[in-house]
This record gives sequence, structure tokens and C-alpha cells, in this order.
Amino acid sequence: MAPPLAIYIHWPFCRSKCPYCDFNSHVRERIDARVWTNALIADLDRQVELAPDHEVVSIFFGGGTPSLMPPDTAAALIERVRRHWPTAPGLEITLEANPNSAEAARFAGFAAAGVNRVSLGVQALRPEALKFLGRAHDRDEALAAIKLSQQLFKRTSFDLIYARPDQSLDAWSDELDEALALAGEHLSLYQLTIEPGTAFHTRAAKGELVLPDDETAAAMFELTQERLAAAGRPAYEISNHAHPGGECRHNLAYWRYEDYLGVGPGAHGRVTRRGVRYATRQRRLPEAWLRQPKFEEMTAIGRDSAVEEMVMMGLRLAEGIPRARLEALAECNAETLFGISLARLIGGGFIALDNENFRATEAGRQRLNAVLGALFG
Repeated sequence: MAPPLAIYIHWPFCRSKCPYCDFNSHVRERIDARVWTNALIADLDRQVELAPDHEVVSIFFGGGTPSLMPPDTAAALIERVRRHWPTAPGLEITLEANPNSAEAARFAGFAAAGVNRVSLGVQALRPEALKFLGRAHDRDEALAAIKLSQQLFKRTSFDLIYARPDQSLDAWSDELDEALALAGEHLSLYQLTIEPGTAFHTRAAKGELVLPDDETAAAMFELTQERLAAAGRPAYEISNHAHPGGECRHNLAYWRYEDYLGVGPGAHGRVTRRGVRYATRQRRLPEAWLRQPKFEEMTAIGRDSAVEEMVMMGLRLAEGIPRARLEALAECNAETLFGISLARLIGGGFIALDNENFRATEAGRQRLNAVLGALFG
């Protein structure tokens, strides 16, 4: 059986830079779509040799804002993937999209190109919050885009950001109720974090932006988990909720530590060749990537680093990590690998370990950074 492969394709351009965003996204006055289509196709062609014996299970157009690309670009890239690799039945092809009306007008074109899953960056359902978050769409556009996406695509999701400044638990509860009334099979619900290098980081450093305290944020997280589980969309990952079977196959490839290729500027990959796992990284700046479209870095991952990566990603999942797979990679059992730290985390109710799985409990996932610090500190 061919090992699974996920393919991430990065479109690095946005209309504007959101103040909370630290992704590799760039604003440009003019973009030559023909040049970018050809460059991304050429990058796919170069990377075939990294995983020639795999079966592609997902393609993910991320960004930036890939709904700004011409649908013909998406069609050409999908066709190229199918030419190079066998694809799994029910191949998942996801497009990240903004819900403003200009981009929503392209949805039918993306559906015709082969996209079958859309993830909408709604981020908030309250007008004042959309303004605070620097979004280019308004509430009515968001609602219209959600409805249109559900008409055109088999699978849909949208994102919301909570624990915003001055947001109360009751206000988030009301917004959650509305989100659940609108949602399809999947919702991504992220707690606002202040990332270095963002406009929000500058404002926070000046004291102009204050997030809810830890107790309020924790209550919002717990409410989110409870409400979504009761609505039949339990958390399969810390911030992602879905009906059983509605999980994002592409993101599962990351969290399950499977192989994936990163195509385009700033994209990362993980591939296994002859038993050795490699990390790949591309140049971030779009113009630099176009000039030298080759990996900035491709390095073998040592056993200890691979174990740490597997644990960091896998403990985000409610299902955790297959114990046998972890111990085969580590070449020792879990108790020996983590020692007294593991016993303490199990005793504290943050880690569960049985014959089948090694996983973080709900309490552990809520405090995952501290759990990981204890395991690897």
C-alpha cells in the first residue's frame, strides 16, 4: 500500500495584512498570475522525486489568500498533481478563502476547477469585532459567503477568533450559538494570541490592547469544548471541531506526522526517503522564491527531534499518538522515554497512556505548552 501524501500549495498574497497575522503573507499592487501559475507548477514538478511512491490524499491551497488566485491556476495545479501521483478515492482539495463578495464571486470557478472543500476566514460574527480584527468583509458578506459555499462545495468550514479584548463569556456564548446555527460539518475556533512581529504585538507592548485574563480565556475554551461536543462536533484537535468523518484530512496529516510537501514561498514539508525523515523549507519572500525556486533548507531529522515533533503535533489530537508508532520511532517504551515526568503528568490527569495510545487529556490539551515543557524540559 502506498504511503499517504498531503500537498500544501502556498499563495502568498493578500489584499491587506491583518493585525493579528504572522503568516507568510504579502500585499502587492500587481501580481502576474501567469508567472505564478508556471512557477508553482514547476515547483510541483521538482518535488515529485521526493515522494514518487506515495498516494496523494489531500491538496490544500493556503496563504496568504488563495481565493485571490484565478480559478484556472487552481485547476492547473490540481491537474498537475493528478498527473504526477495516484490520488486517493475522495481526494480532499481545500481552498482557504475570504468571505468578501469579490472573492465569493469566484467560488463557482473554484468548484469547477475541482476544489471540494472551502475554509472561510470569517473570524467574527460581530461587526465591531470584524473591524477590530482588520477584516475586509462585513457581517452580511460573511453570512452570504457561508451560505454560498455550502451550496457550491461538498464540505465547508469557517474560522472564528475568540478571547478578544473586552469580550465576555456571555458574548462568546451568544456568538457560538449563532456559529453553530450557520455551520456545516466543521468549525475552527481559535483563541486570540499576540504574535511577535504583528501590529497587535506593537499595540500590546504599548498597553493599547489587553486580552481577557487567563481565567476568562480558560472558561471560554471550556465552554467551546462543551458546546461543540453537545452539538455533535467534538474537538478532534485543540481548536478544530467536526462531525465524525468531517475532519480536515490535510491537517490530520500534519498532526499524525505523515508525509507532506510544501509548494511555494515559505512552505515547509516533511518527507520520508529510505527510512530517513527530512524537513524542507522554502524562501519566504515571494520575489526571492521566484528568483531561486529551490529549497532554502533540506535537512535530515534526527531521531530525538523526530520524536519531539511527533509528540508536539500528536498530542494536539484527541486521539493522540499510536503507542506502537511512538515507541518504534523512539526505540524504547514511553515510560523510559519520558521517565518521572510522564508518571507525574498521568497522575495529574494531563496525560493518558494505555496499550494502544499516548494522548493528552482535555485538561492536558488546554495546557499543552506546559505539558510539552514537562515532557521535554
